[in-house]
Parts: sequence; structure tokens; C-alpha cells
Amino acid sequence: MDEATLEIISVVASTNDVSDAEALPDLLQDVSREIEQVSADGAYDQRRCYDTLNRHRARVAIPPRKRARIWSHANSKAERHVRDENLRRVRKVGRKQWKRESNYHRRSLAETTVFCFKTIFGERLQTRQIDNQFKELMLKSAILNRMTHLGMPDRVKVIG
Repeated sequence: MDEATLEIISVVASTNDVSDAEALPDLLQDVSREIEQVSADGAYDQRRCYDTLNRHRARVAIPPRKRARIWSHANSKAERHVRDENLRRVRKVGRKQWKRESNYHRRSLAETTVFCFKTIFGERLQTRQIDNQFKELMLKSAILNRMTHLGMPDRVKVIG
């Protein structure tokens, strides 16, 4: 989802046995624009997700899991891993502060978009074939994007 326009820019259809983390490379594959940041929940705290996001040169805001351990220690000659830096920062300032600093809460915009999608179109797809399901998702996403452009109010920050 594009934070500025609130548009859905990529969708992926998968079977129930594919996790969100496994679907991430496919989800980002067709994104033609630069990906500034990916904010995702702890289920994405996996090497394959970080490797995918590293290839896209995206800033990563994925909270390390509660019992996370450093992957590459400071005395290692390997390049420092973004996840390890996030984990070090969480340990230093706390999870709540890290979320503020990393703009992790931007993720809620995508969650809200998914909620709107499911509220308007329902949680189930009508078609049964995976190719048709992808087309259905694309069509519904285009409809929701159009509705967003037509009906989103202007937002103004009020101070005081």
C-alpha cells in the first residue's frame, strides 16, 4: 500500500499453506516504484524477509520477536544486519520507543486498508481457480483504490 495515496499497489493470491512471510517476495516483485519502507508484524522477522527487503533497498520496520537473538555479532566480519540493529535499538530504548522512532505504526494504514477491503468485499473470494482469484483481487483492489480517491477526506493536523 502506498502511504501517500492510500492505494493498494500490489496483491498476491496464495493457498492457505503459504504464510505471509513466504508470500512477501511475490508481493514486492511487481512493485515498479521505489519502496521506501516496509512495516510488518513480527511474523515477518525471518531471514528470507530481510533478504528480500535488502534487495529492494527498503527501510525495514519489523519488530524482532520477544526472544530474538543477534544473528551477526559485532566481532564478526560480516556486514551488520538491519535486523540486528533493530534488535539492539529495541534493547536500548524499549519496544515502544523503537516503534515510534522507526515509524512502525505506519503499518496501521495498510491494516486499515485490508479491513476496508474485507468489509466492502467480504473475506472470501468468489472464484475458485487461483488465476481467477488473482484477477478478482486485482479488480477489487482497483475498485477500492477508485473509492479511496473519490471519498477520502483531507487530513489536517491540528496543534493546540
